[in-house]
Amino acid sequence: MVLPMALLRTAQNQPMMVELKNGETYSGVLASCDGFMNLHMRDIVCTSRDGERFWKIPECYVRGNSIKYLRLPDEVIDMVKDEPTSRKEIRQQFKGRARGGRGRGATGGGRGGGRGRGGEAPGGPTGGNRRPGAALDEKANKRARG
Repeated sequence: MVLPMALLRTAQNQPMMVELKNGETYSGVLASCDGFMNLHMRDIVCTSRDGERFWKIPECYVRGNSIKYLRLPDEVIDMVKDEPTSRKEIRQQFKGRARGGRGRGATGGGRGGGRGRGGEAPGGPTGGNRRPGAALDEKANKRARG
């Protein structure tokens, strides 16, 4: 399976044709793309929607949400197939590069101190970091107020 963003990243510096939702076509070289499928192209020939007018443009920017479809050379698709596509393959490539230390997923790490939804903190019912007897003081304060 070839993912669209991997296909676009591989297609950089390759010729392509883009048809927009309004019917205009842009044929040129893909300079770069981003995560929103916005394209920066060079050496473009723009064709009007009726196909009667043409413009030569040195470079242009195409917003991703206005694209109807893209046409790429078959060689680009073959180049993409060589890249790792599954998350498992990508993880295996970067395995061993972690920075170390406890992340948010480790017990007691991250926000909330690992207590979960209303459970006790690792130090017991007083919360671990609180001074001894603080829970008793709170109960006494509630009784006095109320």
